[in-house]
Amino acid sequence: MQVLVADGLGEEGLARLREAGEVIVRSGLAEADLAALLPAADALIIRSGTRVSAAALGGAPRLRVIARAGVGVDNIDVDAATRRGILVLNTPESSTIAAAEHTMAMLLALVRHIPQAHAALSAGRWIREPYTGTELAGKTLGIIGLGKIGSEVARRAMAFDMRVLAHDPYVTEERARRLGVDLGTWEEVLRRSDVLTLHVPLAEETQALIGSNELAAMKPGALLVNCARGGLVDEQALLGALEEGHVGGAALDVFAVEPPPAGAPLLAHPRVVATPHLGASTREAQRSIAVDVADQVLAALRGEPVHGAVNAPALGEETWRRLEPFMALARSLGEVAQQVAEGQLSAIAIRYEGEVVRMDTPALTASFLAGLLHRISDQTVNLVNAVVVAQDRGLAISEAHSDLCEDFASQIIAETQTSHGTLRLGGALFGHREARITRLNHWRLDLVPASHMLFVWNQDRPGMIGMVGTILGRHGVNIANMHVGRRDAGGTAVMVLTLDAPAPAEAVREIREAAGISQVKAVRL
Repeated sequence: MQVLVADGLGEEGLARLREAGEVIVRSGLAEADLAALLPAADALIIRSGTRVSAAALGGAPRLRVIARAGVGVDNIDVDAATRRGILVLNTPESSTIAAAEHTMAMLLALVRHIPQAHAALSAGRWIREPYTGTELAGKTLGIIGLGKIGSEVARRAMAFDMRVLAHDPYVTEERARRLGVDLGTWEEVLRRSDVLTLHVPLAEETQALIGSNELAAMKPGALLVNCARGGLVDEQALLGALEEGHVGGAALDVFAVEPPPAGAPLLAHPRVVATPHLGASTREAQRSIAVDVADQVLAALRGEPVHGAVNAPALGEETWRRLEPFMALARSLGEVAQQVAEGQLSAIAIRYEGEVVRMDTPALTASFLAGLLHRISDQTVNLVNAVVVAQDRGLAISEAHSDLCEDFASQIIAETQTSHGTLRLGGALFGHREARITRLNHWRLDLVPASHMLFVWNQDRPGMIGMVGTILGRHGVNIANMHVGRRDAGGTAVMVLTLDAPAPAEAVREIREAAGISQVKAVRL
């Protein structure tokens, strides 16, 4: 066995690897250098400095594992690795405690003005009045994202006698109760929190999650802590809110551009505490990462399960060929459910009908869950870990199978149960490969999923389709296709529009407020 280690690794991890085989340590590898070393490697361990491309993997016939000593896998072509049957794994939990403790350290430094007081004392000034602090006891901490790190922050905050209010639609009420946390809507958490801390991944949906509107909705004088990802906060809007005095202070460990430009006014603001992305920078976390990644690599090479896998397990070519279109269908159903369902999620029930029951349905269930959770989880969610991530959030998951299918050769029916009720989605394949959404609650559809869709519930009466089309046309949005479902004439109907581009928020608002419209959901796949 040969393990190639790029970018360095802690000695404890290297020692474990050396007990099992040959270890080659090379730092600063360019793509060509990496490609030259990979043909003899059974496993590759990297950090953020090494890029693993599809081209480099093309000449690696022995490679079975790529391990990221850390969390992000953006520098790995995961799809190419999966196609080659190479397991990709990371160490998502090794820095959880370090990140949670740093969040609390930043908050304490902010409320007690520790950096400013230290700077004044170091400059020879013994002054106390400007640095009168605020106690955490009795204050409300709002947590956006109650995943692993958010949960650890909640535990520590309660030790300071803080009330904890969290927003995370994909954590059940039962799990929140076990943590001693109250769940609230997005608006409630913004409005009621004395301190707001962010613990969600950075994705297109969470880019500038905290902008001018959200800052304005916060309690006057509230504090903002961000030790998650820099792009979650509109830094210019935050600076404005600080200068206006509406936001009382901010503690920032991450920034939209790292390192931030010299002289950035946000860093110089007197009510800002900042550190250079130190959330995972503890000796214990670095040691844990080294040991964890080494143990996972060795387990994977022995064919044992690993907890940090971020891609699908290796599947035979024929199995993959048969499953792939159903996996794409299941994932699309999950993504639609995530964006259409309302309320606190509690359970998922998936029913497989027809020929699909003879396939690897657990992989299809995992694909649905990956679509449901990947945008909102604070860790990578895919086929390997989707069920575990869902269970960690307290979701009940069940499968049912029936050889009978009324309308199609195979059909997948997914029921998403929330505090607002149950959303029922059905899907089938046409021509064995084209995914279509066939059911939405009691409405029958014939919808080919598209990148941009608009789901509109409306009163079934003349002129509704034209009205929606007119509004979209006025906003420059072209409709590619339209699908209409209804049950009873004059009742509630649903129309689903596939669009060439996303509908602007103003267009969605205008449709939602139009007479006869009961609900509108913009969906992006």
